[in-house]
Amino acid sequence: MTKHNAQPAQPAHPVPRIVLASQSPSRAGILRSAGVEPVIEPADVDEDAIQAELSNASPSEIVTALAHAKAQAIARIYPNDVVIGGDSMLLLDGVLQGKPHTEQATIARWRAQAGRNAQLLTGHCLIFGDEAYTEAATTDIAFAQASEADIAAYAATGEPWQCAGAFTLEALGGWFIDRIDGDPSSVIGLSLPVVRRALYRFGFGVSDFWNA
Repeated sequence: MTKHNAQPAQPAHPVPRIVLASQSPSRAGILRSAGVEPVIEPADVDEDAIQAELSNASPSEIVTALAHAKAQAIARIYPNDVVIGGDSMLLLDGVLQGKPHTEQATIARWRAQAGRNAQLLTGHCLIFGDEAYTEAATTDIAFAQASEADIAAYAATGEPWQCAGAFTLEALGGWFIDRIDGDPSSVIGLSLPVVRRALYRFGFGVSDFWNA
């Protein structure tokens, strides 16, 4: 994991754009709420193939590799901008779980995780020019003992179908999270502290990008 705690240097070049290599409304929403209007350019990568090649890797390495693949694919199109790739998965009983995609899969996931603790892992990769910054953020999640009726109702909304771990923190799913230990923005999909550290590494301040 790369870390950089020093204050950012003054940029010696024009401030680039932030390009989000994701179609996730949650990730875009995090940036917008933090004063940044990103360029949205979803990456098309074969996530299953990447995971298959990493069968012996740790969960953190897997989500980071997926984030790197997404950022790298889009960085070729935007060589002069800061490209952000991200990937989130839930680690429950030692097994990484992605998006449920369907109502029935969501119900099954919630029956397995209700009343349990798990870890939400979010891999990040930011690329600017020839530099790449990667970091995985881990947040502990305590799921509520949701009722069968609420699980069914939540699954029927479709909200969690495209969410890692079959839940959202910032919307209806917030009813069913008892507590978290870690970075809330990472649970939603993109850690602002991680992005800040990357921008500092590249020589920028976060305020350089506000309302950009």
